[in-house]
Amino acid sequence: QVQLVESGGGLVQAGGSLRLSCVAFGTIISSNVMDWYRQAPGKQREFLGEISSSGTTTYANSVKGRFTISRDNAKNTVYLQMNNLRPEDTAVYYCHTLRAFRYYWGQGTQVTVSS
Repeated sequence: QVQLVESGGGLVQAGGSLRLSCVAFGTIISSNVMDWYRQAPGKQREFLGEISSSGTTTYANSVKGRFTISRDNAKNTVYLQMNNLRPEDTAVYYCHTLRAFRYYWGQGTQVTVSS
C-alpha cells in the first residue's frame, strides 16, 4: 500500500557530500510529514529532521547546518542533502512517514564516511 524506497548511499571521504533520495509509493508526500532517521552500529535510531506538508523543515542539533531536507512534489520524492560529512555520520539512513495512523519505513541506505 505505502512503500518508501531510499537510495543514494555509499562510501565518501570526510568533508564530502551525499544526496539521499526517498521515493514514496501509495502516498503523496506533500500531504504528509516526511522524516529522516539513521541508525549506527550499536546505537539507537536517531531522528535527523523532517519536512511538513507546508514545506517547513526541522533538524536535530547534531546535523543542523550540515544537512538539508527538501522535496520534489512532481517526483513524489524527499531528499536529504548531507554536506561536510564526518566519520560519525556513518549509519544506515531511513525515511519515514505516518499515513492513516500507521507508520511506514523504507529499507534504508548505507552511508559510510572514511577519514
